[in-house]
Amino acid sequence: MSARVVVTDFTFPDVKREQAAARQAGADFESFQCRNEADVVKAVADADVVAIQFAPFGPAAASAVKPGATLIRYGVGYDNIDLAAARKAGLKVGYVPDYCVDEVADHTVAAALALLRKLPVLDASVRKGEWAAVRYAKPLKPFADTVFGFFGIGQIGRAVLQRLAGFGFHFIAADPGLTPEQGEAIGVEIVNADQLLARADIITLHAPATDQTSGFFNTHAFERMQSHAFLVNTARGQLINEADLAAALNSGVIAGAALDVFQNEPLAPESPLRSAPGLVLTPHAAWYSATAMDRLQGLVAQDISRALQAKPPRRPVPE
Repeated sequence: MSARVVVTDFTFPDVKREQAAARQAGADFESFQCRNEADVVKAVADADVVAIQFAPFGPAAASAVKPGATLIRYGVGYDNIDLAAARKAGLKVGYVPDYCVDEVADHTVAAALALLRKLPVLDASVRKGEWAAVRYAKPLKPFADTVFGFFGIGQIGRAVLQRLAGFGFHFIAADPGLTPEQGEAIGVEIVNADQLLARADIITLHAPATDQTSGFFNTHAFERMQSHAFLVNTARGQLINEADLAAALNSGVIAGAALDVFQNEPLAPESPLRSAPGLVLTPHAAWYSATAMDRLQGLVAQDISRALQAKPPRRPVPE
């Protein structure tokens, strides 16, 4: 029987490159728009290769594919995959952590600079018919007096740092994987999480969602931040307790935030974030450029070809 390749869900215009990779190897190909695990289980039954974007992949799905199948996640993260179940079923799991580093870094920098220079607040004031720069911009530090903080500083965080290096910020980072000497080598002062919260004028998040980091930014964390401080999240929605953030913004505990990722997507109409002041919201767009989307699909197509040749994923998910 021919091998079976399945794309469970996608937000791209088409999946022609993935289909071509499957057909070139003589495999059957099907694509779906699964929205829940029941849909996924039906779609991936007896599949040899599965490419998944946002649909959930849990124990039932892991049991439905062929033994030893390859699962490829379209993206940097893999929170929608039950890795324990996938590994128990003997699946090979790959992802694409390197397709949009520049785009996410660019988006993060754009959001951070806009917040620091108070562009959203000033824009809103003009639209209300006011013309009072100082009233709405204060307090506003020059960048040379601004402490720019990183919660995690891996590949994307370092790309952000490179883009900001010429602005005169003092950079600090909380990252348990870096020593003070390693931080000094890249131009960052390594601090602990408490110091990061207390000292930073703005914090950008670049950490994975783990047991230690999920929900770290909650009421307790916001209360330890400075009242004029900002938060930018282009990493994982699970890092922030959204109800606590909305409350902190409404009460002025912190000054503002920019979010591109959320605990549940799309953002629910009733989410308290929608009405919170000082908040810039984007619809998980940081990854996007025409080039990045093409790169992502091309790399997934490569992984489909590799799997059908009994090769491991190009970038296996870390153990």
